[in-house]
Order: sequence, then C-alpha cells, then structure tokens
Amino acid sequence: MVAVTIDPQRTIDLLCQLVQIDSVNPTLSPGSQGEGEIAAFVATLLEDAGIETRLQEVAPGRPNVIGRLAGSGDGGTLVLNAHLDTVTVEGMEDPFSGRIEDGKLLGRGAWDTKGGLAAGLSALLAIHEAPLSLAGDLIVVGAADEEYASLGTQVLLRDLQADGCVILEPSGLTVWVAHGGFAWAEVETEGVTAHGSLPDQGVDAIAQMGRVLTDLEKLRQRICRDRAFYSPLAKETLHPSLHASLIEGGREWSSYPDRCLLRLERRMIPTETPEDVEAELNDILSQLASEDPEFKAHWRVTMARPPWQAIEGPLLAVLEAACTVELGAAPARATGLMWTDAALMQEAGIPTVIVGPSGEGKHAMVEYVETNSVVACARILARTAIEFCNHAP
Repeated sequence: MVAVTIDPQRTIDLLCQLVQIDSVNPTLSPGSQGEGEIAAFVATLLEDAGIETRLQEVAPGRPNVIGRLAGSGDGGTLVLNAHLDTVTVEGMEDPFSGRIEDGKLLGRGAWDTKGGLAAGLSALLAIHEAPLSLAGDLIVVGAADEEYASLGTQVLLRDLQADGCVILEPSGLTVWVAHGGFAWAEVETEGVTAHGSLPDQGVDAIAQMGRVLTDLEKLRQRICRDRAFYSPLAKETLHPSLHASLIEGGREWSSYPDRCLLRLERRMIPTETPEDVEAELNDILSQLASEDPEFKAHWRVTMARPPWQAIEGPLLAVLEAACTVELGAAPARATGLMWTDAALMQEAGIPTVIVGPSGEGKHAMVEYVETNSVVACARILARTAIEFCNHAP
C-alpha cells in the first residue's frame, strides 16, 4: 500500500479553525446560527484543494458539506461522516477559543465531533495530494443536525450509494460496534381546576403524574434488572435505561392544577424497538385508568431512533487492521447507550462502524480533544480508505 503523509500541524490548525466557528444547533438553542458558516468554510477548503465539493441543503441556511474523491469505479465506496453541529454553549467560558493546553484543544465541539471531522478532512486531503489513485470513491461528509433529529444524514441518504461508512464520533480510538436507540415521549395527565379551598371539586393533575412517575420507576428497575443485550463483537453487555427529563404543570398557588406534562427518555438496547416503548407506556396508563375512574392521561412518542449493531465484515476488518498498524496494538471494541447516525446509515444498507479521537466533556461545561489522537485518527482513516476503496465491494 502506498503510504500517505498526514501533516500533524495542518491537522491541528484545521481543528482549531473548526472549533473557532460557532455551529450550535439552532433547534436546541434558538437564535444560534447553525451549520452555515462551518459548512462554507469546509467547502472553501476542499474547493481550493481541487476536490469535488457540494453543499446539500438540509434546512434553510443549514447545509451538509460533501467532499468526494472519485475512484476508477471498480472499488468500494467509503463514507467518512462527522456532524457539523454542536449542543449549546450556555455556561461555558470562551467556548470557541480553540486554545491548546497540554496537548488538549479546548472548545465546544472539539471532541464531539470537530476532532473527527478534522481527522477525516486531513485524510481526504492527504490522499488527494499523494501519488496514488483509488478504485472506489472516498466521500467525507460534514452533516447537519445530528445533535437533534439527524436531518443531515437523512437527507444525505436520499441519493447516497456507498459500500461502507465510518462515523467519526468520539470513541477514544476504540472501535464501537453497537449502541442503543432511544425514544422521547410525552405523558400528560388531566385534572380539574378548582380553588384550593374546594377539594371536592378539584382533581390534582400533578398528584396524578406522581402515580405515573411511581410506575415508571418500577418499570425502570424491572428493565434494568431483566433485560440485557450481549454484543458478541465487543463481548460486552448493555442494559436499557429510562429517566424523566422535564416536567411542568400548575397555574398558581391556590388552584388545583388541571394538567401536568412529563417528558421522558427511554434508551433501548439492540433487541428492543420503539414499539416496545409504546407498549410499556400504554400498559402503565391503562392500568392506572382501570384502578381510578378520575385518572385521565394521554401519551405520545415524539421521536424515536433505532439501535445499531455493526456487521462482522470487510470494513470492520480493514479499520481494525489500520488501527493496529497506526497504534501498535489491536484496538479495543466497545458498546454504549448513546446514539449516532451509524444507525441510520446501516438501516439504509451501508455497513457502518464508529471510530474517533480521544478527549473528554462532550455536552459538558469543559470539552476538549487530545490533539495527538486527532492526528492518529487521521492516519487510521487514510489507511482504512486506501485499503477499502482499492478492493472490490
């Protein structure tokens, strides 16, 4: 295999520039500017290098950016996918500084996932500049909206044809082979408004929600105890989870509340489905209604995403071989309850794995990525791409 050279300083400088661009998801933080500026920056970088580039509109002012090295047509097409958007910066000090301290580059999105994006772009640039050609296409995607509804990857998949995908989420240079899915749901209990001095006329919706919360806690204990998924690839066991996220209700001190709204999150293991979650909620509310004719409630699932399991196949083998060469040891495999766009890619029939650099603090007040691991990740991705794209799918 022809070696390519990853320029460490260029990679770190690129990472710094990416972190210094505000790309907070405007759905999560209304008024934020979203992915437009960072997508334009990446597009200019790739166009100036002579790489085929396009912006793909996901929502007004919120594009995906896609760079492509075209192969000769008889090799595998590989996608490297990192998301452009970040969560809120509220409460952070200097979230877009991109400063480096003790080999750690700080700022919102540094680890999640601008470190992975910098690694993927560096691999793409290095291969483009090297004296080699690919048999299959290499595509690098900066996707919009992963932190909320993954609209970017959903739009990408409308016309994407690929044989493999590496999702560049934070992984500490371990190879993730399975993760959970999730369902977000709302439960609303109904009461009857009355003056606080007229208890015989009022029905307390908040007290009714207390009964729901009690039964949800029983459900949480039961599923954590009785349900498990064993990943044969990682030799790890995952358990589901359930928690109440937000709650609101009531009008004023002296009135019985006529409504109470609960928002909850249910994390699913790969053997569970959103339909399982719907059945659980329906069973709880139906049982409470059968016990008390005054109990009234309704529920709805507002968003659900499927779990994911990697496939033992060529992409996983090639990626792990590249990790072994670049890191000097075989990488660990891992699983978790977080969710990524890997589930959407593989649901579309594209074998997918996850790898990304090391760091800490995704969604936290202090976030950083280790610069050496970003460079190592770029080398791993370049080696993976050359090997995968130069073999028949």
